[in-house]
Amino acid sequence: MNAELPALLAEADRASMAQDFARAQALLREAADARPDDASIFLKLAGVSRAAGQPRVALEAIHRALAIAPLDFTALLMKASLLDRVGDPMAGEAWGHALAQKPDGDLPPQIAAVLAQGQQRYDAWRDAREGQLKSAMVEIEARAGDEERGRIDRFCSNVVRRTRHFHSEPTHFHFPGLSEREFHPRRLFPWLEEIEAATDVIGAELEAVMAAERAELVPYIQYEAHQPLRQWKPLNHNPDWTAIHLWKNGRQVEANARHCPRTLALLDRFDQPAIPGASPNAMFSLLAPNTTIPPHVGVSNARLVCHLPLVVPQGCWFRVGAETRYWQRGEAFVFDDTIEHEAMNPSDQLRIVFIFDLWHPDLSAVEREAVATLITAAGGAPAAGL
Repeated sequence: MNAELPALLAEADRASMAQDFARAQALLREAADARPDDASIFLKLAGVSRAAGQPRVALEAIHRALAIAPLDFTALLMKASLLDRVGDPMAGEAWGHALAQKPDGDLPPQIAAVLAQGQQRYDAWRDAREGQLKSAMVEIEARAGDEERGRIDRFCSNVVRRTRHFHSEPTHFHFPGLSEREFHPRRLFPWLEEIEAATDVIGAELEAVMAAERAELVPYIQYEAHQPLRQWKPLNHNPDWTAIHLWKNGRQVEANARHCPRTLALLDRFDQPAIPGASPNAMFSLLAPNTTIPPHVGVSNARLVCHLPLVVPQGCWFRVGAETRYWQRGEAFVFDDTIEHEAMNPSDQLRIVFIFDLWHPDLSAVEREAVATLITAAGGAPAAGL
């Protein structure tokens, strides 16, 4: 039969072109019996059945194709279109499945037009679904606190796939069992108000160090080109993203630190790791106008990172996982830099943020000691391990 299959399929094509759909279906079913593992035959059968005005028969064939190739874009696209045609309420979600498998690059105009309509159908379904879920939780949210409400909203958003869950993915040091939060709640860091109150003091010392003749301003990312790192490649040794380090990998940078005594005294009050060759780290991060920091992750989930924005032109944003925030001068936050994050300065002015690292609050004293010992034994911070 395999030798006869091409002739069988060719005859089915001729019957279809002649609009003899019954014969084309019969020939394709015969071909499918001979090759039950060939999704393309079921796709042809679905197309012929749709042309014959039999959408439910076409759906049966599509389901056979998807049983063989569950993520096939063409099959998913046809399924969504057919569900729409028969008025099935799950058509909206089916469009979402098809859109998720859209191939890269330009699509034929006809397919692009169908997908554009499908996007509208999917958006409408998702909005309705989200409204339904939120309506069911109104009474519960009324009893929730602000932090709880935020998590409940994100739960709903994840369910309808408006957002997705992100995990901690450090490049080198992963300590198990630590809570994964994109932005950590302020209640865990009561001293945030103290550093926010010092914004003007820290800003004044920033101006002093920038005006100093011997201050050290270096690219934020620096590693040898031959090293097996890719995530920072566009910004390696790039002056568009630079830093004035006060502490770098556990070493105080005297050329800069001497101009910032009050900032350093404030840092002494916070819970920074002390790991030879790795931490503490504290710096002024300077992002040039119209510059993007691409998505990347940090080195160790045993530490968190605090941002205190100092010079923030309008529109500068920072994304961690699925949450995007706009920096505001003097509004500090703590985040997990081992969760994918990126940033953008879309303005024509320089953006400056004061950055320093912290112990993850879930670590006990002995666990902190273990982390410090292991990282020290491993040689400290790896290349580009900021």
